[in-house]
Amino acid sequence: MSEMIAKSAMDRRLFEIVNPLVESMGFEIVRLRLMGGNTPTLQVMAQKPDTTIEVDDCAEISTAISAVLDVEDPIIEAYTLEVSSPGIDRPLTRLKDFAHWVGYVAKLETSELIDGRKRFRGELAGTEDDEVLINIEEGTIGLKFDWLADAKLVLTDDLIRDVLKGRKDKGQIDDAQFDEVQTIVDGQEDT
Repeated sequence: MSEMIAKSAMDRRLFEIVNPLVESMGFEIVRLRLMGGNTPTLQVMAQKPDTTIEVDDCAEISTAISAVLDVEDPIIEAYTLEVSSPGIDRPLTRLKDFAHWVGYVAKLETSELIDGRKRFRGELAGTEDDEVLINIEEGTIGLKFDWLADAKLVLTDDLIRDVLKGRKDKGQIDDAQFDEVQTIVDGQEDT
């Protein structure tokens, strides 16, 4: 398991407890974090293998995780459980994520300096063996997946359009639910 899914020792322990349950329900955990504060929050980002998830799915996963954590009781203090989608500008935590989102802009951060830098922003170009390929200003480079400390998609118009189009193509968005969009060009309505 990648430490990008569950970073700390406690995150990894919680992942080992809840992941078999989540997988048996037909979902994948994209990221799991126990975040501190006055009341700690256990954040679980999940999705179906096709990268989608609905609100009802999140509620179902939350109920199941709550039940197993009540039995296992790994978190001593009171906490809040938050189950959500990874979102459009999602974290990239598994090697397969970089292959799936080829052509989209991402921000990557390495744990160590690579040629004098830790941060890379560019268009994802896929994977090769255990490397993530990214097109940056200097050209296409490969970064070992294990070198990555953080990675996420950058919210762009292309990403939003393509994700919404994909949901529409899968029948998850019904145009009848939305008002007609009107634009005004040079003082004239264009529908």
